[in-house]
Amino acid sequence: MELWFTEKYSPNSGITIKVKQELAHVKSKYQEMSVIDTYEFGKIMVLDGFIMFTDKDEFIYHEMITHVPLFSHENPENVLLIGGGDGGAVREVLKHNSVRSVELVEIDKMVVDASKEFFPQVSVGFSDKRFKLHIEDGIKFVKESKDKYDVVIVDSTDPIGPAVGLYQRDFYKNIYDILNDDGILVVQGESPYYTDTKKAFVNLNRELKAVFPFTRPYFAFIPTYPSGMWSLAYARKDGKEIKGPIRKKDFDTKYYNEEIHKASFAHPEFVKELLK
Repeated sequence: MELWFTEKYSPNSGITIKVKQELAHVKSKYQEMSVIDTYEFGKIMVLDGFIMFTDKDEFIYHEMITHVPLFSHENPENVLLIGGGDGGAVREVLKHNSVRSVELVEIDKMVVDASKEFFPQVSVGFSDKRFKLHIEDGIKFVKESKDKYDVVIVDSTDPIGPAVGLYQRDFYKNIYDILNDDGILVVQGESPYYTDTKKAFVNLNRELKAVFPFTRPYFAFIPTYPSGMWSLAYARKDGKEIKGPIRKKDFDTKYYNEEIHKASFAHPEFVKELLK
C-alpha cells in the first residue's frame, strides 16, 4: 500500500508527497506535529498539517530569512529570533563572525526536541556558546525585554493558532522599541498567490508599514511552500532603503548570494498592485 501526505493550499489545489514512513506523531498544548520520511524531500516536519521544512529545501528559507538582514547591517552583534524552534535560522545566523549572541524564543519545546532528534543538521547551532534558548511566549518576551538588538527575526508559523499575535501591530511596535537605532526586522511573510496566504501577506505588510519608516517584502522560491513563491518582510528602524549587501560573504551558502540579495527585492506587477 502506498502512503501519501497532502497539504491543501486551497479547496482545489495543494501538494502531495509519497511517504516512506511516519517517524513521529505527537501533540503539545499548542499544536500537533508529525515527522515523516519521504522519497522526494527526505524528512519533513509537519505542524498542524502544514509543512514547516524539509531536508531537501530547508536551506533556501533559512538562508534567506537570516542573511538578507544580517548582510544589510554594518555590524550585527546581538540577534533575536522569535519562533524557529527547529534551529535552522540559528545555524545560519551563527555563520556571521560579528554575531556575539543569538537568543531564540520558542513557545513550544516539542519543536526544539524534535529537531534535535530528527534534524541534527538543522539544529546544530544549539550547541554554540553564543546561543541561548528561551521556552516562552515570544509576544510576552518582546513586550518585557529590556535588552536591545541589532536584528530581530520572526520565524513563525502561519497566522493561525499560537502564531496569530506575531502578525499584529502592537507586536511590531514592541519590536521597534527593542531594536537599536539601525536595527532591522524580518518576518516570515506568506505567499502573495493563494487567497488565504495573499490576505496574510497584504495584512502583514500593512501593519509593518504603520510602524516602521521603511518596509519592503522580498522573495525566495521554495518548492514545498504554497505556490513556491514565498515572501519575507523587511523593515528598518532608521528608514534607509535597500541597496544590496553592505558586507562581503565569507562562508559557503547554497542559495543566498549578492545577486540573489539584490534581486529578491524586485516585485512582479501583481505584487505591486497588492501592496497598493
